[in-house]
Amino acid sequence: MYQDEYKRWLAADLEDFDLGQELRSIADDDEAIKERFAVSLQFGTAGLRGTLGAGTNRMNIWVVRQATQGVANWVLTQGGTQSVAISYDSRLKGWKFARDAASVLAANGIKVYIYDELMPVPALSFATRYYKCNAGIMVTASHNPARYNGYKAYGPDGCQMTDDAAAVVYNAIQETDVLTGAKFMSFAEGVEKGLIKFVGDDCKEALYDSIKARQVRPGLCKTAGLKLVYSPLNGTGLVPVTRILADMGIDDVTIVPEQEYPNGYFTTCPYPNPEIFEALQKGLELAKKVGADLMLATDPDADRVGIAMKCPDGSYELVSGNEMGVLLLDYIAAGRIEQGTMPKNPVAVMSIVSTPLAEKVAAHYGVELRQTLTGFKWIGDQIAKLEEDGEEDRFIFGFEESYGYLAGPYVRDKDAIIGSMLICEMAAYYRSIGSSIKQRLEEIYAEYGRCYNKIDTVEFPGLSGMDKMAGIMSGLREDPPTEFGGRNVVKVMDYAKPQETGLPKANVLSYDLDDGSKVIIRPSGTEPKIKAYYTTYGKDLDEAREAKDQLSASVKEIFK
Repeated sequence: MYQDEYKRWLAADLEDFDLGQELRSIADDDEAIKERFAVSLQFGTAGLRGTLGAGTNRMNIWVVRQATQGVANWVLTQGGTQSVAISYDSRLKGWKFARDAASVLAANGIKVYIYDELMPVPALSFATRYYKCNAGIMVTASHNPARYNGYKAYGPDGCQMTDDAAAVVYNAIQETDVLTGAKFMSFAEGVEKGLIKFVGDDCKEALYDSIKARQVRPGLCKTAGLKLVYSPLNGTGLVPVTRILADMGIDDVTIVPEQEYPNGYFTTCPYPNPEIFEALQKGLELAKKVGADLMLATDPDADRVGIAMKCPDGSYELVSGNEMGVLLLDYIAAGRIEQGTMPKNPVAVMSIVSTPLAEKVAAHYGVELRQTLTGFKWIGDQIAKLEEDGEEDRFIFGFEESYGYLAGPYVRDKDAIIGSMLICEMAAYYRSIGSSIKQRLEEIYAEYGRCYNKIDTVEFPGLSGMDKMAGIMSGLREDPPTEFGGRNVVKVMDYAKPQETGLPKANVLSYDLDDGSKVIIRPSGTEPKIKAYYTTYGKDLDEAREAKDQLSASVKEIFK
């Protein structure tokens, strides 16, 4: 079967020299053909993501066109403006995939608003809402290595597509032949017919205005003398982040030269991911050289931001996503109370795998902290619920441990632009009162307890990887562990049982242990990886780390 599909592709006009060359190069390699054609990339609520190349199990123009026809079929049932917003980041073939998606939509009579330059996830979410589109498409593979690209689909609220909508799109994709099923007109024809339009400056400026409106202490940065090093990691952050920093009054910003401009090969780091030290290494070297107060890095689609803060001894310390989430929640809540801008009955939201320390901080300030499944769309869903009641202004902050932050309801996905703005404002504020981010973090730990959060990620590559992961999760459910690292399990939460959790069904298991520690195990829905999230406590950092290492050793035995 897969050999037949391979031969069909080999005989077709694929409109891409790279695809034809790749197919010819694997003519005598049955395993390589099977890996590309035995299965298709699965379209889910996270859209598509895969390695670039030829075949149904790869990201290429044909798979993109097929997916877009599925989106078009769904949009045509929705009424409204019959329009879709499109953006793309710096990944290889990103502009080509974005153009082809626009061409398929235009051929279906659907209006398209596409950015004329690469722009990040929050800009796509904003444009979808600004133009009242039925859907949005973001061509990105987020922080994956250079050989990947992907395709995220958004609903009319600017949030990633719901399970129900994604299921409809998936069924439509199944009924669309990958090589011949998608309608298509040239991009130029779509522009000429007025079906494809570029996102206007009015939309871009409205995004910046919405972000700046969420400053806690406007004008503070103009006199702070903050010195920054910033890396867009060769992605989309350069233009929007530097624009916002300049508008705030921060003019001493040094860009990491090797990572300044768009480059889909990401030659300076294996993963363009601000969670990973290698991605920040160039920035840290530059920060030490120029004596920066702060080093920031945004991922290629600029929905996440990581930082390193300068310590009193002149060294730089990376701040985890959990720590920054707590710091920002603390800063926003305290600042808005002080400024008299805190809404009545404020709401913050975090994912279930994020630090429990946030619960203590939220309670201190009288903020309702809601917990959601992993994936920022669930945080967006909480904002939507508030919006339904005309109470979206109650939402003050949302975060995920994976460096994703949002303050305000203007978009429905994580936003590294506002994250960068608030982190810099927070640094400027603490500096103005003779403190620092580092000092405030230590004060938080002293007040609420020394909490340590860490994640282990185990990869299961190959076609059998997803099956092995499914087997591990089944084993945990059929023969539940009674202890981890010598600590007894006192409570199990299976998120596959919505009646127990009050949340939508998810393949996640959570274990509370008798010393207050926590272990959460969650397989990725888009990659062959299982993540184990640990929360441990101790009288100091070393003790908490040692507890984590004991838990980790126990969990790794399960993953073998």
